[in-house]
Amino acid sequence: MNAKILDMDELAKHSRELRAAGKKLVVTNGCFDLLHVGHVRYLQAARALGDALAVGLNSDRSVRELKGSGRPVNNERDRAEVLAALECVDFVAIFPELRATQFIRAGIPAIYAKGGDYTSDTLNTEEQTLLKEIGAEIRILPFVRGYSTSGLLERLRKAVK
Repeated sequence: MNAKILDMDELAKHSRELRAAGKKLVVTNGCFDLLHVGHVRYLQAARALGDALAVGLNSDRSVRELKGSGRPVNNERDRAEVLAALECVDFVAIFPELRATQFIRAGIPAIYAKGGDYTSDTLNTEEQTLLKEIGAEIRILPFVRGYSTSGLLERLRKAVK
């Protein structure tokens, strides 16, 4: 088990320690099914916004609900381990729900980062409400064009045919 992979209670403890030390925790979340350079650039940019980066990882069940059958390609433990191996990622926490509210509540971030494929209008309203309640700044980072897991899977399907 990688020490960077935390449950929600451990994430909350680390978050409290960071705040007490005057440090800014940045959080983001997603499926991160097949990690690609778009993900890496996005995570590096998110980490640069603060002193530590926690990544909320959708569980296998929630990925299936969001992306459909056949996804995720990689199971949640493998996806968590790959994310935790990145230098820019300080913590990874798997959340079972469709939305990241439990993860956000545990992390109580100073900054919530999302990729440029989102806008303030397309962010989940429950997540937005919680972020406002805790006083987190919402930052939409530029989208890294040409990189998506869905596009990568489509290219793989075509290559196999």
